[in-house]
Amino acid sequence: MEEHDGIEESSVRLTGSSVNGSGGGGSDSRWVDGSEVDSESPPWSLLDESETREEQGSLRRRLVKKARRVDSFDVEAMEIAGDHGHHTKDISMWYTIGLAFQTLGVVYGDMGTSPLYVFADVFSKVPIKSDVDILGALSLVMYTIALLPLAKYVFVVLKANDNGEGGTFALYSLICRYANVNMLPNRQTADEQISSFRLKLPTPELERALKIKDSLEKRSSLKTLLLLLVLMGTSMIIGDGILTPAISVMSAVRGLEDEIEGISTGAVVVISIVILVCLFSIQQFGTGKVGFLFAPVLALWFFSLGSIGIYNIVKYDITIVRAFNPVYIYLFFKKNSTDAWSALGGCVLCITGAEAMFADLGHFSVRAIQIAFTCVVFPCLLLAYMGQAAYLMKLPESAESIFYASVPDAIFWPVFVLATLAAMIASQAMISATFSCVKQSMALGCFPRLKIVHTSRKRMGIAEVGVMIVSTSLVTLVMLLIWQKNLFLALCFPLVFGSVELIYLLAVLSKIKEGGWLPLVFATCFLCVMYIWNYGSVLKYRSEVREKISMDFMLELGSTLGTVRVPGIGLLYNELVQGIPSIFGQFLLSLPAIHSTIVFVCIKYVPIPVVPQEERFLFRRVCPKDYHMFRCVARYGYKDVRKEDHQAFEQLLVESLEKFLRREAQDLALESNLNELEFDSVSVRSRDSEAPGVDGNDELRIPLMQDRRLEETGMSTSEVSSALPSSVMSQDDDPSLEYELSALREAMDSGFTYMLAHGDVKAKKNSFFIKKLVINYFYGFMRRNCRAGTANMRTPHMNIIRVGMTYMV
Repeated sequence: MEEHDGIEESSVRLTGSSVNGSGGGGSDSRWVDGSEVDSESPPWSLLDESETREEQGSLRRRLVKKARRVDSFDVEAMEIAGDHGHHTKDISMWYTIGLAFQTLGVVYGDMGTSPLYVFADVFSKVPIKSDVDILGALSLVMYTIALLPLAKYVFVVLKANDNGEGGTFALYSLICRYANVNMLPNRQTADEQISSFRLKLPTPELERALKIKDSLEKRSSLKTLLLLLVLMGTSMIIGDGILTPAISVMSAVRGLEDEIEGISTGAVVVISIVILVCLFSIQQFGTGKVGFLFAPVLALWFFSLGSIGIYNIVKYDITIVRAFNPVYIYLFFKKNSTDAWSALGGCVLCITGAEAMFADLGHFSVRAIQIAFTCVVFPCLLLAYMGQAAYLMKLPESAESIFYASVPDAIFWPVFVLATLAAMIASQAMISATFSCVKQSMALGCFPRLKIVHTSRKRMGIAEVGVMIVSTSLVTLVMLLIWQKNLFLALCFPLVFGSVELIYLLAVLSKIKEGGWLPLVFATCFLCVMYIWNYGSVLKYRSEVREKISMDFMLELGSTLGTVRVPGIGLLYNELVQGIPSIFGQFLLSLPAIHSTIVFVCIKYVPIPVVPQEERFLFRRVCPKDYHMFRCVARYGYKDVRKEDHQAFEQLLVESLEKFLRREAQDLALESNLNELEFDSVSVRSRDSEAPGVDGNDELRIPLMQDRRLEETGMSTSEVSSALPSSVMSQDDDPSLEYELSALREAMDSGFTYMLAHGDVKAKKNSFFIKKLVINYFYGFMRRNCRAGTANMRTPHMNIIRVGMTYMV
């Protein structure tokens, strides 16, 4: 086996056998690896290659457009190619406005509730002693919102989408499609033929992009760094998702302390706990059933923020508009120095949820999210913060509870109810975001198997502010590798936005002693879990590749596989997309008989959001025909939800297998008959060339003249096509095909058996202590306690056969 960047699939050479049933003598050889039994070149060996290459191409074009021999035999994909691309969204104005309205309830809940606590946190670090403190803090908040959510996300990041999907995993999958940086070496050429893959070759700045691509593919350290970057952002999202519901609800309920005399902090905590219990209790019903309330509630909430802001500006201090002058930011830091730096940690709260604009792109559209933010969210937030600042200009002692203090008494209770509902909606968004991140991590092979019930697909995919720096780094890589922008422009993006985010990150880290360590601890724990799981999974995959069964050994066993073949279909689940897994040898040794039809099933996630159902399966024949062995790769996108039961899966698998067999027979018959027809045509022309004045040998040396000869002899394309045997047009009378189809139906009637491996992963004895600790204990503990593979694959327990195996990594 030859290794490149960790692992490469090995190839076994077969001689003296025709695996696919096509011709080939003892001198012919075929390479058997991921493309065993496939050959891109048809069997035209009856003719001299140097004399007939041009004739073959010309006649083939004139006779019939031959079906492309896809390396993977993806029958469904060949039938629907070009018909199931990424569906463009309705671009009508009213439809876009409707989507923009819906984004208020899904995307902007977290950012919309930030006025509840931003100024209270900022002025807990910087006491108000002059107008500069208020104007400086307001100016800082205003330009933070304008720079990061508006300038960065609305105008730049939203364009870096993956077929309309956004978020950290979407950026990572987009990069994985253009450069093979996935840690698992299971990429196939056929994956690029999925209609939603949409891989376009760039044109400008190509040389630099290719250098970046080569560097990413050849250096395993860069692959690991990129993966860690994605996992870091994901772990921060999960860490924030644990704390956000409590923080949001507590901030909303705290208004009771000012309105109701005698209510204590303990009572506020109890009320918050009751609300949180109710919030988590309704998860089983699904947000889709109450989701229609989200957008109207948040729309009313934003209207209230803007209206109260205008009221306070007009009533208390209209000169607060001076904060549009960024000089007050400089004066704020000059006056407060260290305290101003600490206040940045509170200021960053005003952009929590900004990543949701990108993460939720798949449910809406770029234009809808842009319209909602620029026309509703951005102006309402500015008015809310300006109104609170105007109130503080007159009553600075109210900074601790500025939001509810600035609300007019007449509308306190309606605003309180709205604030509580908005906080719950924002919390619900983060709960859904956490589960979505875990699900996508599982698809990436970076999280132990869990059961995640998506009660509403409309709520999948919201991220948090902790991933901003990760997004900046990944978008910069997209600019260089995919967009191929000018180097100066591409570097300006991280220099401008990345530097601002880095400043905020450092400011937030300064609050570790005040409780900021808790989300970091959560994030670190999840990062370790995800990386260890990915590390162990990659080592296990490499071990399977090294130990896979050679094709020579399978041919020595013969079609009986050295045992008894009994009717039935055996579905052997494994992770290999190429080769025969070693666990199959354990089944041959452990079982007294083996099924008449064997299908090696590989559940594989590809770097695209969704794989169309009709392009789900890839089929390939393994070994010669009489072995009745196939490989099936079931492909899923990172946002696909596997809901099919085992019966639906079995039915779809058999139907796809039958189509594969018919297409294979059609291709072989077409090649064989075209070969015979071409040979007959050459023979006829050779006899005609014996007429006086015509040199037949010279004619054969000029293949391009064959078209003219066909015209001279009066043969048209339709006439030649009519000479094709009926087997080219239909394979119903093909005895070998009918025999194989009948054998498949008989096996199906006998039932399916799921052949699963109960594998342990152990580090080799000569491994380092750290590796033994990670693999034998941490990774082993997660494998023993995570959701079983049978549960994930929804396999019936009565039809399962297991064998044990230990993988030494």
